[in-house]
Amino acid sequence: MSETQVTADRPGTAPPAANSVDRYFRISERGSTFGREIRGGFATFFTMAYILVLNPIILGSAKDKFGHQLDAVQLTTATALVAAVMTIIMGVGGNLPLALAAGLGLNAVVAFQIAPLMSWDDAMGLIVLEGLLICVLVVTGLREAVMHAIPQPLKQAISVGIGLFIAFIGFVDAGFVSRIPDVANTTVPVQLGGTGTLTGWPVLVFCLGVLLTIALLARKVKGAILISIVTMTVLAIVINSMADIKSWGLTTPSWPDKIVDTPDFGLIGHFSLFGAFGETSVITVVLLVFTLILSDFFDTMGTVVGISAEAGLLDDKGDVPGLGRVLLIDGAAAVAGGAASSSSATSYIESAAGVGEGSRTGFSNLVTGGLFACALFLTPLLTIVPLQAAAPALVAVGFLMMTQVKSIDWDKYEIAIPAFLTIAVMPFTYSITNGIGAGFLAYVVIKTVLGKAKEVHWLLWGASALFVVYFAIDPIEQVLGV
Repeated sequence: MSETQVTADRPGTAPPAANSVDRYFRISERGSTFGREIRGGFATFFTMAYILVLNPIILGSAKDKFGHQLDAVQLTTATALVAAVMTIIMGVGGNLPLALAAGLGLNAVVAFQIAPLMSWDDAMGLIVLEGLLICVLVVTGLREAVMHAIPQPLKQAISVGIGLFIAFIGFVDAGFVSRIPDVANTTVPVQLGGTGTLTGWPVLVFCLGVLLTIALLARKVKGAILISIVTMTVLAIVINSMADIKSWGLTTPSWPDKIVDTPDFGLIGHFSLFGAFGETSVITVVLLVFTLILSDFFDTMGTVVGISAEAGLLDDKGDVPGLGRVLLIDGAAAVAGGAASSSSATSYIESAAGVGEGSRTGFSNLVTGGLFACALFLTPLLTIVPLQAAAPALVAVGFLMMTQVKSIDWDKYEIAIPAFLTIAVMPFTYSITNGIGAGFLAYVVIKTVLGKAKEVHWLLWGASALFVVYFAIDPIEQVLGV
């Protein structure tokens, strides 16, 4: 829901707080209710619960330098534990409807780029080191200053780009869109379904879910996204029990043999902070940490701005309330993820699903975090939601975030072109960081050629210089011989 829509839905004067919890989280003040916060917490959990399955698959499928693999059960426990603890801390400390869990993309870097060079303990030590350095950037005020230096139209473009990105994620995760293999010798990178047409019951569940979600949203039904997720999950369970389906993807919607399972905390605390320096060159370690920091830094920046804008929480200057605390907690989440061997934890853009349900405060995080805590023991039950049932929420929220595009001045090329690149590059490269980098570089270049270089904040110059290194990391490594 756009900021304008959110504001319009709120009463002119906030009703008095009902109790101390209401006052602490400012629920009534922000135009929300306990019911909306609870629904939003459930919606956020169900749209990101896939990480309980996906993170163990990604990390568990890789081997470190010595051929060791991480245990899947232990990874599931570690993933759920970190998500539960850090999401609750973000709710209480940051008071934003922003859930955290192991970061996709970052876990792939750890599994397939870092682990082969060292032991798992050393690799997770680098994650802890990265998180500590991010916390230093927050404490010194540098991370917050960078976010304040971004022009408001670029912040809006980041939100729109994220909207398109998560909608694309929804289409891909559900199998509505799939990559065309390179052997097809075609210049078209993606296609409808798996063969150019929509086939199979799982895709039908997704399509029905999208139609149900948009119908409920159009009629302004409370709990539209959550109703859709639950309804489509039930339908998927019924279909799976009656039809012969080869695969639903990561999660099969079938009633589990057992509801309760015992968590295994065996990976907690298994990291070596400086062990990597003894396994590979210092230059390699520095470049790896730099890559992790840059990706984590700007992914979080985009997510925090996007979620806050969607919730209508940005102030008149376009700044996020309590930004310093939010960024510090996010940095601490990276530390926690490395210490638990679940990879760097970060803010999740899927939190937008909760915002779409009405979440406006950190109270919804207590619900989401509580469900992740339950997942420590109820993983078999809570992971029956297939991607096809949860993905429609991402498509719907993508639309809601897209509505902010109207606030960008498209007649002013010096901001319109960077905004366009920010919006386009995110879904096209499957990366929030890449989109922000493209927008920053375009903004600096255009301002310079127009003779307006002095209008660019010095921090944007510095960030753009880092993005030059980020995009040119491969030739730099070749020159340095690493």
